[in-house]
Amino acid sequence: MGKYDVIVIGAGAAGLMCAGTAAQCGKSVLLLDHAEKVGKKILISGGGRSNFTNRFTTAANYLSQNPHFCKSALSRFSAADFITMVEEAGIAYHERNHGQLFCDDSAKQIVELLMQPCREFGVKIQLNTIISNIQKNEIFELQTNRGVFQADALVVATGGLSIPKMGATPFGLKLAEQFGLKIVPPVAGLAPFTFTGKEKEELQELAGISLGVSVRCRGKVFREAMLFTHRGLSGPAILQISSYWKPGDELEIDLLPDQEITSLLKLKRLSRPLAQLSTVLAELLPKRLVQLLASGHINDDRMQQLSDKQIEHLAYQLHHWRLKPNGTEGYRTAEVTVGGVDTNELSSKTMECRKIPGLYFIGEVMDVTGHLGGFNFQWAWSSGYTAGLAVAGMI
Repeated sequence: MGKYDVIVIGAGAAGLMCAGTAAQCGKSVLLLDHAEKVGKKILISGGGRSNFTNRFTTAANYLSQNPHFCKSALSRFSAADFITMVEEAGIAYHERNHGQLFCDDSAKQIVELLMQPCREFGVKIQLNTIISNIQKNEIFELQTNRGVFQADALVVATGGLSIPKMGATPFGLKLAEQFGLKIVPPVAGLAPFTFTGKEKEELQELAGISLGVSVRCRGKVFREAMLFTHRGLSGPAILQISSYWKPGDELEIDLLPDQEITSLLKLKRLSRPLAQLSTVLAELLPKRLVQLLASGHINDDRMQQLSDKQIEHLAYQLHHWRLKPNGTEGYRTAEVTVGGVDTNELSSKTMECRKIPGLYFIGEVMDVTGHLGGFNFQWAWSSGYTAGLAVAGMI
């Protein structure tokens, strides 16, 4: 039997951050995971270069039933703080669109950055460990295939349900339920949309086309690229809006968000009266998309035949193209899980359960979900650091 000050379950981004932080504060730490290596999601993120944070991170970049919950941890350990860690470690990085930061070389550097304090301050890391039972009397006791372990504090950093082939399980949610905590029902987030019937057939014809759009659903709008796939729609704009979408919702897509199409078409009617509408539109949109719109959604007349009312109607359709997804591709391809342990059960200052002293939840297992672009890793760093200080009595 091993006795530790802190046991952290889950050797991903949040768990590694928490374990290293607590150990640096002088605590004995055991880090457990059922996987065969640490940081698996970090290693595959960003095409192997890890989109490790976003320079512009704010609380507005997170979904939660309590939108204020993340503010304290993000303030305690900000994107700037993690960037400082990266720079002090000598890791070269670059910035892409919208403040997204990536390693120049490899995501392995971020894993090594997190492992360094774990090694230096004596974190015991035990992989390939299956936990069969957890109980709390005076202290926490874990029964595993590698023995029985005890700790004064238990930190759950088991992640969400996305990408099960990477080892995602509902372990953390079941543990929360075992201790009587409420769960916000989890759903797949940052996931491509699928369609059925005629819409599916039409969209399949456009597979491979990408264009900049503005997508709206439930009052949220994202202005980024959209990609047509053989199954439906993907791309950053679609992944972002999918976290807000509910079954039965329509998407409203502005195909020309940078154009005032009414005035433009009226000018074209004067300058090119004999041109076909489809010819003019093909100068603004991909030709295959224009063919789809012309075959089912608009009349392909000559420009001179179009009345002001027809042009205004057409412009409205192009700025408000409505599609109703059948669903998303689900956890198989989802990048995150929306929902999780209800944040009302936790202290935003420490990540500790209000009902169960010594029990903490961090990272994706709780009901805090970031937008695409490095925000979910930042939540892992911020919540992990906060809990690491809390279990050490530093908060």
